[in-house]
Amino acid sequence: MSFVELSLHPSLMTRLAGLNYQQATPIQLQAIPVILSGKDVMAGAQTGTGKTAAFALPILQSILSQQALSPKEAIKVIRALVLVPTRELAQQVHHSIEQYAHGSDISCVMVYGGVSIGAQIRQLAGGVDILVATPGRLLDLLRKRALTLSQLTHLVFDEADRMLDMGFKDEIIDVLKQVPKTRQTLLFSATLDDRMFSFSKRLLQSPKVIEVAKRNTTAASIVERVYNLDSNRKCAALCHLIKLEKWQQTLIFSRTKQGADALVKQMKHEGVSAEAFHADLSQVVREQVLSQFKSGELTALVATDVAARGLDINELNYVVNMELPFQVEDYVHRIGRTGRAGNQGQAITLLSVDDEPLLIKLETFLDRRLPQQWLTGFEPDLTQMAVTTRKTTKGALKQQARKKALGQRPSRHKR
Repeated sequence: MSFVELSLHPSLMTRLAGLNYQQATPIQLQAIPVILSGKDVMAGAQTGTGKTAAFALPILQSILSQQALSPKEAIKVIRALVLVPTRELAQQVHHSIEQYAHGSDISCVMVYGGVSIGAQIRQLAGGVDILVATPGRLLDLLRKRALTLSQLTHLVFDEADRMLDMGFKDEIIDVLKQVPKTRQTLLFSATLDDRMFSFSKRLLQSPKVIEVAKRNTTAASIVERVYNLDSNRKCAALCHLIKLEKWQQTLIFSRTKQGADALVKQMKHEGVSAEAFHADLSQVVREQVLSQFKSGELTALVATDVAARGLDINELNYVVNMELPFQVEDYVHRIGRTGRAGNQGQAITLLSVDDEPLLIKLETFLDRRLPQQWLTGFEPDLTQMAVTTRKTTKGALKQQARKKALGQRPSRHKR
């Protein structure tokens, strides 16, 4: 279906045509009419499905309609707040909204930590229609009385699952105390699990639940490969693949910042241009590294899960898991960086025996098996044994999977 059939404002249609937006994506088709009707929405949509436009376009339409009905205000008030977990996602969402609002009188400002709060206060002083913010910096500004949310009509939680993963639950609750009870709330999450549904009860009023794909699935345009090999040969195997298959713009996930730094050092030694991307780096360095990666100056970006959330990179064809994540949902988030907007992508996992318990847990979560293979020249030593604990034995993990399937909670022993 084309955007013409969604009954959007003429100025928005003109702008979308200028951006060469023709066919609406599934999340846009389902969410835009519901949001325009004024209902709360809880949407499960992976990154790259067009979810930013799905909530931004109807919000822009609402503000345009308000402007047409009421006289011009002396100072603009915040009508819409978009909460995001990371500064990178804030930049991405802000950029998209500014693109859609181009040519109108609607203003959009983004605020996040790690940069001067004074400059942000000066930006807000002139009034703003839409605010894109990370929770911590938003609360800092509220405490300084640099802004008010008393006139808010739209509240958006983008990547809500990641906000909970990053420990923003208390900050979200504090923000809720500052916004009107009568408002439209939109929650977008890559995964919709029991935890997300439970928390949403505090945020939403009789929401319309929209899921554009089966829960906990990955995009169909992603080809997943799992290579079995020894842990001490992972870097060599990765560099071999990059050189052999001439990979460009490869996003690599490491569990830790220290692991990311160590891997970058090894990759550079192997002749692969790579840089780390994590929270210990300054904002200036992160933006510089990301710019180099997007322009093709860097072949590989080695990131942690927290830092990579919100990265928007066009034509990202390869994602590599150096290890499987401890949180199974992070696997879906990680490989969702590639295969975006219908493009083909590859997700590579380098699996050593240490990862096997996590693989059982992940396959239970995905409800499918991941295809495994050997990489010629890097075949694993089959005499190695995985280190297991009482909770990570295959029997224990299978028992956990059975209880999950039956809807049972893990038992807790009283002391």
